[in-house]
Amino acid sequence: MTTVADTTETAGPTARTGEATGGARPHRPRADAVRNRERIVAAARDAFVEYGPEAPLDEIARRAGIGNATLYRHFADRHALAHAVLLSVVTRTADRAVAEAANVAAGGDASAALGRFAHAAVDENVGALCGLLVGRADAHSPELTAQKARFEAAVEELMARARSAGALRAGVTRTDLMVVLSRLTRPLPGVDCPGDDVHRHLQLFLDGLTNQQ
Repeated sequence: MTTVADTTETAGPTARTGEATGGARPHRPRADAVRNRERIVAAARDAFVEYGPEAPLDEIARRAGIGNATLYRHFADRHALAHAVLLSVVTRTADRAVAEAANVAAGGDASAALGRFAHAAVDENVGALCGLLVGRADAHSPELTAQKARFEAAVEELMARARSAGALRAGVTRTDLMVVLSRLTRPLPGVDCPGDDVHRHLQLFLDGLTNQQ
């Protein structure tokens, strides 16, 4: 079934103006196409967390509010969609880690910055990374590798500054933090855990990181 979203991305006569006049204008995605792509990636991220890597594409399209034709126009197959989700989650989480590390470097509260990063990572559903990364040939693609390195460096800096400020136990590693964040964002089968509870559980964990023992 074709939806309004399916038809809005079809190139009309105006899209060929450059061709007709012989001009060479760079291709720019239409605003509605960009919005549709963002909705698809966001819906896929949540569906992959809930269902795993084999989440139904029909369900992803439904959650995104678009038709199947629009989904396949943006992503030829599940592999391409999963790659886009991975890149989106890593990039956005890296952006937040970089921003919070910069905030602390400028004199901000290290404990508060670490907490904001962790809660933002939960909102990004970093648990989506777990199942998607396993066995993927493109897990080491140049763009993903670059964003993961950027992410890891920023989180290491943020945690190092939190340790120096006494806001983090000496033995807590980046892996410790990310394992907890990933597990909190992957729902247990048959357990209904509202988003508010996830953030509450995360805060209990973060509070425990400052207890020096």
